[in-house]
Amino acid sequence: MKDTKEPRFHGEVSEKSHRNMSKIHGKDTSIELVLRRALWKKGYRYRKNYKKIPGTPDIALTKYKIAIFCDGEFFHGKDWKVLKPRLEQGKNADYWVKKIQRNIETVKRIRNYFFKVGLSFIFGERIL
Repeated sequence: MKDTKEPRFHGEVSEKSHRNMSKIHGKDTSIELVLRRALWKKGYRYRKNYKKIPGTPDIALTKYKIAIFCDGEFFHGKDWKVLKPRLEQGKNADYWVKKIQRNIETVKRIRNYFFKVGLSFIFGERIL
């Protein structure tokens, strides 16, 4: 279950957009740090960005067979019926719509795989 890399964006980017996007990190986000501290304090031990599980969950409780993904709602299409028309009218619409649709499909594939192998999972919108 190997993900293919999505092509990087090659269009024009304003200085403001560049500044905003440069502050978005893929690892050790604030929500991950809060959750990891709480888990550690309660005595749960975990693996960070565990590559042995498809989708590379941000936190893996291997003892309990639980994978936690601390993903942002925007990048995974929360309220997609509302978000998609707004994106289609914004800048770089083609890029963003394809990117988020691909993310939605990836999450579906990961969920199906987890059901098949008996792993539990939690995605970002249910964390805090």
